[in-house]
Amino acid sequence: MSLSRMFYLYKKMYSQQLKAILEYNKDFYILMFSAALTQVLGFVFLWVIYDRIPDINGWKFWEVTFMYAMIFLTEGIASLFFEGTWRMSRLVNQGELDRYLLRPVPVVLQIFCTGIGINGLGNLLIGGVIVWQSLVHSNLEWSLAKIAIILLLLITAVIIRVSINLAGNSAAFWIRNARNAFPLMVHNLADLAKYPITLFPQAIRIFISTALPYAFISYYPATYIFGKSEWSGWWMLAPVAAIGSAAAAYGIFRLGLLRYESTGN
Repeated sequence: MSLSRMFYLYKKMYSQQLKAILEYNKDFYILMFSAALTQVLGFVFLWVIYDRIPDINGWKFWEVTFMYAMIFLTEGIASLFFEGTWRMSRLVNQGELDRYLLRPVPVVLQIFCTGIGINGLGNLLIGGVIVWQSLVHSNLEWSLAKIAIILLLLITAVIIRVSINLAGNSAAFWIRNARNAFPLMVHNLADLAKYPITLFPQAIRIFISTALPYAFISYYPATYIFGKSEWSGWWMLAPVAAIGSAAAAYGIFRLGLLRYESTGN
């Protein structure tokens, strides 16, 4: 199937999901507001800390808020456009994946469109504003090359986030439990990348740079953007981390499909 065909099918399936959600507009506003409020409270928490300690391990307020916001920004994009990964436990345990396997459309594409996380819109909007403010207040020297690299790092960050979500939720094929907590544990580990990884022991740095490369979503892009000397040049591995994450996630998903047995009733 061609890439243009996949985009066309994604657009059609996504629009149908969006129409269904917008029928309940009160839920729409509540979810968006709650997600935005969570980010704002986190921002206030950082502001309170930096109001008393202006420099933490060489990182200033707007530099840390950039990392903090990047985690929420990519989470917002993943929730808004690829929320279906979080429906996999239900699809597997209730046998609903059967109908996806019968359609002449890639299964993973159908799963991506299974749901839309409206809370992601709040994360996306507030996260984007905080990222923008972080860049504005940091007095950076801009060039076309730097803008292009920042856009590339944003794309790779989204790919890594979606890939980790897909891989984590693919555990549903092995852990036959409707309330599987494994994906949530993997998701919560992203909190480690909201702050400079130099604050953590070396084992954690390696872990969130390789096994779960959350550091390539926030920390390594920040070292490039704000000209930090530590880990200089590691940001260039972001495309490699994105491709590796996507390949690994899809491989885990395909292995899981081989174990899928539908339901017995």
